[in-house]
Amino acid sequence: MRSNPWFETVAEAQRRAKKYLPSTVYGALVAGSERGRTLDDNTGAFAELGFAPRVVGHHAERDLSTTVLGVPSALPVVISPTGVQAVHPDGEVAVARAAANRGVIMGLSSFAAKPVEEVTGANPNVFYQMYWSGTREAMAQRMERARTAGAKALIATLDWSFSHGRDWGSPTIPETIDLRTAVRFAPNVLPHPRWLWAFLRSGRIPDLTTPNLQPPGGKAPTFFGAYGEWMQTAPPTWDDIEWMRTEWGGPFLLKGVTRVDDALRAVDAGVSAISVSNHGGNNLDTTPATIRLLPAIADAVGDDIEVLLDGGIRRGGDVAKALALGARAVLVGRAYLWGLAANGQAGVENVLDILRGGLDSAVLGLGHSSAHDLSPDDLVVPDGFTRVAGAPRAAGTVGR
Repeated sequence: MRSNPWFETVAEAQRRAKKYLPSTVYGALVAGSERGRTLDDNTGAFAELGFAPRVVGHHAERDLSTTVLGVPSALPVVISPTGVQAVHPDGEVAVARAAANRGVIMGLSSFAAKPVEEVTGANPNVFYQMYWSGTREAMAQRMERARTAGAKALIATLDWSFSHGRDWGSPTIPETIDLRTAVRFAPNVLPHPRWLWAFLRSGRIPDLTTPNLQPPGGKAPTFFGAYGEWMQTAPPTWDDIEWMRTEWGGPFLLKGVTRVDDALRAVDAGVSAISVSNHGGNNLDTTPATIRLLPAIADAVGDDIEVLLDGGIRRGGDVAKALALGARAVLVGRAYLWGLAANGQAGVENVLDILRGGLDSAVLGLGHSSAHDLSPDDLVVPDGFTRVAGAPRAAGTVGR
C-alpha cells in the first residue's frame, strides 16, 4: 500500500502507472503511431506557448464552469472516450463516478469495457461515442440503447486510418484471456502483483469484450472482433454523417477535425460541435498538434458551433491555453487513465483536481474572473506556431 496515494502532477501519475501496469497494458495506453511525431507534438506544442500574466487587477474569486452541448460542467474539461480498459477492475464506472464527484461530463466509448447503463447510473452526464461501424441498422440500435440509457449527446469519431506500426514496437494484446493466454502472459503480469490482485479480488479478469456493441439476443464481440467490423465497414460520406445526426436526434459532436474545410462542411451537415483532434497521435503520424490547428478552425466556425480540442492536455495551464485560442472545452484521455491506474477512482479525481488547480492559477494570474474571458491576448505565441490545413491559399504557396 502506497503511503501517500496523492500525486501532484499528471507526470507523476504516469510514472506510477508505468510501475503498476503490465507492460502490455501500459503500452496500449501510450499507443501512438509510426515515429510518434504527432504523439510528441501534441504535448510539446503547449510548452511553446507562453503566458502573459498581469501584475495588478487580479480577482479573488474565479468561475471555471461552462456548458458543453447544453450540459453544465464545473470545468471546461470532458472525459474523452477510450476503448476497453484493463487498467482497473471498475474501469469506466470508476471514471464516471470520479467525473460526477468533480462535476464534469463523462465520454463513454462504444468500445468500452462497461455497459452504458452502468456508466449512466454512475454519472447522469454521459456523452456516448460511436464509430461508423457495421450496418445502419446496427448503428441505429446502438444509438437507441444509448439514448434509452440516458446519454445526453453523441460523439462520432471518424479520424482513423488503421495505422499499426510503431518504431518502439506495438504491445501484444490477446483476443481473449483463457488459461493458455494467462500462462503465456504470466511473465509480463506476475511482476505486477498489485494489478493482478486488484482483478482477482474483484472476482473477474479483463475479458476484452465490448458490451455496448452486443446485438439484441447475441453475445458481446471481443475488442478485436469489434475492431475488425470497423475496419471492414465502408468509410462514411457526409450524407452518412447527416443520417447519423438525424437518427440520433440530439446534440451531436463530430470528433477528429483537423482541416478548416472539414469544419465548414461539418457546420453544413448540422453538427452541434466539433473536436479538433488527431486521435491522440494514434492516427496519421506527422499530423500537427491540435493546439496548432485550433486557432484557424475556431476562427472559421466558432461563431456557428461549439469547438472543443483534445490531444496533449496534461496540465490546467494547457486547458487555459486551449480556451485562449478558441476552444470551449477540452477532452482528456491518457491523463485520467494514468490516474485510474495510479489510484483508481480517487486517482481520476486527483487528475481532475490537478487540472482545476492549474486552470484556476492561470485565470488568476492572467487577471480574469472567468475562464470564459481567456483570449489570445493572454498568450505569447511564437512566430510560425500555428498551422492551417484545408483552407484556401494564395497562388504559389505550399502551406503555412
